[in-house]
Amino acid sequence: MANSETLQAIGEALQAVFPQAVSSVVHAFGELTVTTDPDNILAVLKHLRDDAGTRFVSIIDVCGADYPAREKRFDVVYHLLSPTKNVRIRVKVETDEATPVPSAVQLFPGVLWFEREAYDLYGILFTGHPDLRRLLTDYGFDGHPLRKDFPMTGFVEVRWDDEAKRVVYEPVRLNQEFRNFDFLSPWEGTDYVLPGDEKAKAG
Repeated sequence: MANSETLQAIGEALQAVFPQAVSSVVHAFGELTVTTDPDNILAVLKHLRDDAGTRFVSIIDVCGADYPAREKRFDVVYHLLSPTKNVRIRVKVETDEATPVPSAVQLFPGVLWFEREAYDLYGILFTGHPDLRRLLTDYGFDGHPLRKDFPMTGFVEVRWDDEAKRVVYEPVRLNQEFRNFDFLSPWEGTDYVLPGDEKAKAG
């Protein structure tokens, strides 16, 4: 059976098993995306892992996506691999800043660091996680840097102070002066004399 047919069969079977929990199954561009909710995510993941027709025993990644205009701004996205079927599947859950998602550590121990990363970079909360703390940013870091509303400069800058012999945290300072950039093409002509052109003889 071709991968496309396999994924379509898996999607139909999953909707039959979870008619209420699975809100959408989208098969596009050779990929299958299943959407469920936080209350049912563990049941869906367990079924995909244990069912003889799927056997998604390997979890590749758990990541976040931020859509600030939505009421539930975050997607928690699980990517699973079935070595038996040689196919991948994507499972998505929507949540907000205050509503936690059940941790999948008991089903897939490898998600421990993935969920920590999603918490660190997006602020997504996971209940039942044994060690939910920041993973990539520093202790005392303010904010979550992959949120769309996080400033590109950050809030603080870190430097080594040789006099104090320690790391110093300071508010971000943009030392570069404001400059006006000219995006005109010299081939189209400018309304000023380019450096060097003043030496050219007219006519």
